[in-house]
Amino acid sequence: MKKYLIFLVLLTGFAVKAQNATQKTPIFQLRIYEIFENNKKEFNERFRDHAMRIMKKYNFKITSIYESKSDKKTEFVYFLEWPDEATMKKAWEDFRKDQEWIDIKKEYTAKYGDVLGNIEDRVLTKVDYSPN
Repeated sequence: MKKYLIFLVLLTGFAVKAQNATQKTPIFQLRIYEIFENNKKEFNERFRDHAMRIMKKYNFKITSIYESKSDKKTEFVYFLEWPDEATMKKAWEDFRKDQEWIDIKKEYTAKYGDVLGNIEDRVLTKVDYSPN
């Protein structure tokens, strides 16, 4: 019985170690959209009321959203968290193919013109000394 108990304890320890070794560190994504003052309200409406709702279907985890202004332009900035890069790429692929999203983009463009300009996309991985 004692040997069996020791075996179970060791087996449990190895299982926990193996699980921790296979757990992936999440990645983060930084998205920066140039938006235009003349239809900023419409852009924010589209993102808040439509894009975020549709993104949720594809397990987008938006962690924070900001606006940045300079003399030259206004930017809409947001961060996403993903379990891994493959999941991120698949979610974006599915989101871009979503028929409701395609229709909403067409509708807004027809009504308000282009609501965003340049898009920047960066994948971020934490360094080992990053604060939590």
